[in-house]
Amino acid sequence: MSENTGINLDVDEIRTWRSIVTLITFVVTNLVVLFPFHISFYVPTVFLHWISGTLRHLRVIPKRCGPRDASERETHGRKSRLTRLRFPMNFITAPLIADLFLLAILAIGEPEIYGGTVGSNNIQPIDIMAFFLTLAYIAISIDASGLIRYLAFRVLSWGGEVGHRLFFYLYAFFFALGSFIGNDPIILSGTAFLAYMTRVSNNIEHPRAWIHTQFAVANIASAILVTSNPTNLVLAGAFNITFINYTANMVVPVVATAIVIFPFLLYIIFAHEGLIPIKITMHELPEEIKAKKPVNPNIPNARGNADEWEDENDEQGKLLSLEEIMNPFLDKGGATFGAVIMTATLATVLAINAASQSSGEHPVFWVTLPAAFVMFCWDVTFGWIHREETREIARNGRKEIEDAREKRLMQNREAASAELVEQDEHVSSRQDGIPPVVLSDDKSREDAASESWDSNPDRAKDIALTEFRPRNDQSGEKPITPSTQETQGDIEGSSNSHRKDEVPLGRDSELGIGTPVLSKKPWSLVSLAKEAYRWCQETFPTVTAVVTHLPFALVPFALCMFVLVEALVTKGWVPVFAYGWDHWVNKTGTIGAVGGMGFLSVILCNFAGTNIGTTILLSRVIQAWEQIHQYDDGISDRTFWATVYAMALGVNYGAFSMAFSGSLAGLLWRDILARKHIDVSRSEFARVNLPIIAIAMVASSKSEPEVIYDSLPIIVLPHADLALVDLGGNPTTTDERKATQPPSSAKDKTAPNLTDMDLPNTIAKEEHTEARQLSIAKAGRSRWLWLSRSR
Repeated sequence: MSENTGINLDVDEIRTWRSIVTLITFVVTNLVVLFPFHISFYVPTVFLHWISGTLRHLRVIPKRCGPRDASERETHGRKSRLTRLRFPMNFITAPLIADLFLLAILAIGEPEIYGGTVGSNNIQPIDIMAFFLTLAYIAISIDASGLIRYLAFRVLSWGGEVGHRLFFYLYAFFFALGSFIGNDPIILSGTAFLAYMTRVSNNIEHPRAWIHTQFAVANIASAILVTSNPTNLVLAGAFNITFINYTANMVVPVVATAIVIFPFLLYIIFAHEGLIPIKITMHELPEEIKAKKPVNPNIPNARGNADEWEDENDEQGKLLSLEEIMNPFLDKGGATFGAVIMTATLATVLAINAASQSSGEHPVFWVTLPAAFVMFCWDVTFGWIHREETREIARNGRKEIEDAREKRLMQNREAASAELVEQDEHVSSRQDGIPPVVLSDDKSREDAASESWDSNPDRAKDIALTEFRPRNDQSGEKPITPSTQETQGDIEGSSNSHRKDEVPLGRDSELGIGTPVLSKKPWSLVSLAKEAYRWCQETFPTVTAVVTHLPFALVPFALCMFVLVEALVTKGWVPVFAYGWDHWVNKTGTIGAVGGMGFLSVILCNFAGTNIGTTILLSRVIQAWEQIHQYDDGISDRTFWATVYAMALGVNYGAFSMAFSGSLAGLLWRDILARKHIDVSRSEFARVNLPIIAIAMVASSKSEPEVIYDSLPIIVLPHADLALVDLGGNPTTTDERKATQPPSSAKDKTAPNLTDMDLPNTIAKEEHTEARQLSIAKAGRSRWLWLSRSR
């Protein structure tokens, strides 16, 4: 772990052109994260053909089958010389490109890259990422076992038909579970559960109240434990806060927020009867479906053709959605083992962190990494033992899907044949000399087929079969136009080869059901990868599901943002922000510090690279602010810690404020809802969440300073008129304890030496009314405050 070398407070650097470019780059990067887009650029088609041909020759990608791709087809009678490609600019690519740009102009170098990856000033990004990913594996594995959905089903059963009672039960359930395992598993399973529940209800007009409440309460609950959110890990590391002290200072404001905000949600924000009805009526699940054994949703194609029907908003679709929530799958063994592992891991982390936080010799991921490995071994072993069963379920489901598609194709063929017969009869009844009637002009048909093949070759085949006469038609009728006949021959050839190679029919990419089954085409690296992934899905369904849901995108994003903030530090901008913050606190005091930092952290979550980027930036600003007053008593400890914990509340609550990009969880939440056909626009997200975040910040900020002040433990020295107050540090070494000695003018001659005392055993409960500060010993953030004992 890197040593805390301090922050350079020299602000003269901001006048250089590299410093100005660095600030502009930081702002532009955050705007791109907030508003992602694609950059279109054109490359020669010949070059793309050469690249694709080389890859096919090397068997990296499979050989092409079916019609030519878009870049090779003739457009308006001539071949296109350029092909348009689109490059995404989002929260992954934008920070990386910004770092490379600053590196190219020499605005950053080895110090910034080292500080943004290995760490500096008590923040170790790699350790934080390792800790969060390993703990996330355990949490998502518990989710994959079906425990969260099963518990939600039990809560739904307890709530019954009373709408307000069910709303409260789900609210309390998501809050309790989110405070234990974090917000990501709640969003993964809870969002889909609520989407199904509101869909099968007869009198819930819109799921707005349920999904927004779930998202807000999940992020509120994640503020309690350090382990629940990566922002908490960054903050705790930056200020040497033990996990227990963090939770002790956060639990009261967070619980107060949850208590205060619930009646506002129920009776003011979502007071409409169509959002939270007094009585909720749902479709009844038939007894034969209740008696069915629930299938593991992690197994590919486990539900067979049900996924296609589920997207339909008819009785069949609602019945399948109802089955999803009323007959949930639960792996009891995996859920129990995962809960035990999670509990033991959190307890061990808290104990070790409290014992050795100051030494820095034991990173917390040393605990979570072995625990995640044990959970991984359990999932692998369980999957291997039941591999025959899971493979059979996947095989049966795939066969059911193929049969359903074949049936649908036959229906399309029959419909196409009937339409052509009707058209031919109409043509034969026309007088001689009148031009024949065609279904559509040749150019339009070619354009339609071209667009279809661009999006999905299988869909193009479906379209062709509905427009042209199938080859197995025995009516003897001929196509009306020669172009139709020619196109029909092309489609027939591709259809025959498709059937010969035994590739399943249909739209695998649309349904998200995995990869094609056995193919006799020459193998390629891509096809082998697809086969390997399908094999892992069917053999180790839980492991595959957990790994695919791990927030790997967080790693490059966070590391690149760390480097960008380090660039702001070295270029003098962070000290400038720190001086501005110091001026604000001097004018407004502790209350202004709490309100200002809470407001600032919430706003920056939407404009400074999600709440993770905001935490990184504000942590550096507060560290610089502390360093400004290193040699004077300009910051009281109450003001300092109130600022730190106001930032902790703001970066957690800022996830549900104005933009989806306020947190990575918000982006995940939006994508899950889109897959469930629930569209939440940016304006709706901001409009619904603004009153929620306002009430949450007021409720939590009001209770925070009192909590920090009243929770200070007092160490009363025997036979002395002085009391030693622990302000959040944990001095454990002899040097640190010597640093906490009061000045000789204030120290009672009879007071014992602190280095000879067992401080934890002298803790006493005393009211510090009329207490007067005598001095503050400066030992980093391990500060102890000497107070005169009230007589």
